[in-house]
Amino acid sequence: MTTYPLPLPHPIQPAPGSQLLAWEQEYTHIAWGGPRSTKTVRDHLHEGSRVLDAGCGNGRHLLPLSRRYNTVGIDISKTAIAASESYLKKSGQHSEHLISSVTELPFSNRSFEGIVCYGVLQHIFVNERRAAVSEFKRVLSPGGFLFFEAFGVDDMRYGGTEIEPDTFLRKNGIIYHYFTVKEISHLLGGFEIIKLEDTRSEKRFRGKLYLRHMIKLVARLF
Repeated sequence: MTTYPLPLPHPIQPAPGSQLLAWEQEYTHIAWGGPRSTKTVRDHLHEGSRVLDAGCGNGRHLLPLSRRYNTVGIDISKTAIAASESYLKKSGQHSEHLISSVTELPFSNRSFEGIVCYGVLQHIFVNERRAAVSEFKRVLSPGGFLFFEAFGVDDMRYGGTEIEPDTFLRKNGIIYHYFTVKEISHLLGGFEIIKLEDTRSEKRFRGKLYLRHMIKLVARLF
């Protein structure tokens, strides 16, 4: 498994291994919250397709995916993987689980028809994002689909200690990157973006209105 994060020529960066520790701590108190909708995946992939949940966390997407697809869930956090395995087992479902970074996937070329990557690439550095997308291209079959979701730059949570452009280190030790559509389009060179949602919505918190900005897309490998 890759040392996390990879070294970067930048004056501010977390100590080696600190991201892994931060996520282990984070998943000790993240509540399950129930499964998430996977309708977008169902709209594009046939039942029985082999699907990778790249950064599965505690299994909120992996659980419903496992009901329809031949799934594998990966995450750098062993705590998250253990929680995902437990939730799936309680629901009578099964998926293969592996502790792995998205930057070095332990799979053969053309192993999957679909990759789900929700809220993952926003938590790693630019060179890691490029490495992850390169790995996605390698393990996807031609014509395979990437399902992607991440924070946008107009999100109310934007800010903190900036360590790369639009990338911040929070007090909990976790990295947060905020995307533009143009950046994502460039990052996903070699993919055809077939569906894009660039969504801004208001959220009221303690009597004040804040903006949430999410970018979601479906892309097909050429």
